[in-house]
Amino acid sequence: MGIRERMSGNEAIAVAMKQINPDVVAAFPITPSTEVPQYFSTFVANGTVDTEFVPVESEHSAMSACIGAQAAGARAMTATSANGLALMWELLYIASGSRLPVVLACINRALSGPININNDHSDSMGARDSGWIQLYSETNQEAYDNMLMAHRIGEHKDVLLPVMVCQDGFITSHAIENIELLEDDKIKGFIGEYKPEDYLLNRENPISVGPLDFIPHYFEHKMQQSLAMKNAKDVILQVTEEFAEITGRSYGLFEEYMTEDAEAAIVLLNSTAGTAKYVVDALRKQGKKVGLIKPRVYRPFPVDEIAQALSKFKSIAVMDKADSFNAAGGPLFTDVTSAMFIKGICEPKVINYIYGLGGRDVKADDIESVFENLLDIAKTGKVDSVFNYLGVRE
Repeated sequence: MGIRERMSGNEAIAVAMKQINPDVVAAFPITPSTEVPQYFSTFVANGTVDTEFVPVESEHSAMSACIGAQAAGARAMTATSANGLALMWELLYIASGSRLPVVLACINRALSGPININNDHSDSMGARDSGWIQLYSETNQEAYDNMLMAHRIGEHKDVLLPVMVCQDGFITSHAIENIELLEDDKIKGFIGEYKPEDYLLNRENPISVGPLDFIPHYFEHKMQQSLAMKNAKDVILQVTEEFAEITGRSYGLFEEYMTEDAEAAIVLLNSTAGTAKYVVDALRKQGKKVGLIKPRVYRPFPVDEIAQALSKFKSIAVMDKADSFNAAGGPLFTDVTSAMFIKGICEPKVINYIYGLGGRDVKADDIESVFENLLDIAKTGKVDSVFNYLGVRE
């Protein structure tokens, strides 16, 4: 039986970090992730953990310190948001290219400019192709659970990639929810000790990290990195299965909600899934066949599985809380439609909605209007507009 508690998403992440007891945490404050290192620093101060806490002068330095620590053979973690993640940009690629399984809590926030401290997914979506595994979290519970699984996934010998655990700034990061924590001993048994095969402080097997990598080898190293990301899908499922055995909480690559006989479905990430589920329940009571798919794993993208899951619908709306500015759809939309195309799934009509940018409220009525449009498309087969914005003032 777990420990029942009430806490915010930020505190849940910090508690997960405390229970993991990493060797090094390096961090610089930025809204809305500031509370994560703030909570964690109290655990360092009172001796609950024996982590080396490194308060640095910037997010660039935070990731630099994590890279150095992980390369030396330590388990390293950090947290950031928005512009902080952008300031780490160079180092995100170095961490993944150096095959260092750093774990980062990304508390999603709109990326400047204009300056905005509220939630959307432009920060982590901007980093989606940096070589990091990305897990998305609807609730505080899911953020906590994803954080506990992150090290097991990233540190696996067939993966060795950094992991980004994402949750919505303020919406879940600061909201108090009921949560079930695992006992410390169970977590220690589940995660285990970090025992890298190759690291800088191993005198028996000297290595270099981050060397100059020219034409003869760079391409091959990038191919190895790509294969590691491909391997990560099976590792994620394996770790998720083990986690379910000790918690009873089961996660997959994505969640399907009321999809068995659905004609119309929405695909979206993170906390808005809760609102969408409420709308699905209400429309189901009216006899309308609607459903929801909520991806949990965005990198690696589950091409085969999500294309198969979407094949049974007549109409689909992919909702993006970030814009790609390509005049053709948001990042989740382009990944979903690409997956469907290469798997030969061409029957469902697929449209895109950009929503919630800069923290713009998305209400149940807004989600209902998307479903009503989808149901009309399912009935008539006619699409008036593929690329849409939801909730923008005229």
